[in-house]
Amino acid sequence: MQRSSLRFLALGLGAFALVAGSAVSARGGHAEYDWARVVDVRPIFQTVHHPISRDECWSQPVTYREPARYHGGSRDRTPALLGGIVGGVVGNQFGNGRGRDAATAAGAALGYAMVRDSQRHSGGRYSHGREYISYEQRCRVVTEHRREEHVMGYDVAYRYQGRTHWTRTDHHPGDRIRVRVDVRPVH
Repeated sequence: MQRSSLRFLALGLGAFALVAGSAVSARGGHAEYDWARVVDVRPIFQTVHHPISRDECWSQPVTYREPARYHGGSRDRTPALLGGIVGGVVGNQFGNGRGRDAATAAGAALGYAMVRDSQRHSGGRYSHGREYISYEQRCRVVTEHRREEHVMGYDVAYRYQGRTHWTRTDHHPGDRIRVRVDVRPVH
């Protein structure tokens, strides 16, 4: 039984080869491969624009102003009291008896009044507030477009049997390229 199985298998393979061969003949021949000499290679470029964003920062001077305020003068009475004492000492230098007492009182009252008036005139005013400058960091996003060229493939000229042909490949072929040779009978 083994010999008959082997014979059956051999007959089946032979029949398959015969059918496959006739299909190739019906198609017009069979394909073979050969090598052709490359005579020219031209890269095919594609231009791509890439947006590139970056932060651009700087220090910017900013002017600030304190709000305007009314200064109503000093409420401290110590300077006025000292002015009264000094005025009393000066007034005490003039006159005799009751006249001296009157000059002392007048000097004290005058010294006190002068210092209080001075405080009112120097302190009772509006101030526009003081200005000051502060440096603050400011930033913005800047987008630039960078242009790049990429090789997308190659147009290749090759010579085979005295004739020049062109094809396109996705890689550089070097100095030779494999070609398919299709042999067909002429009817």
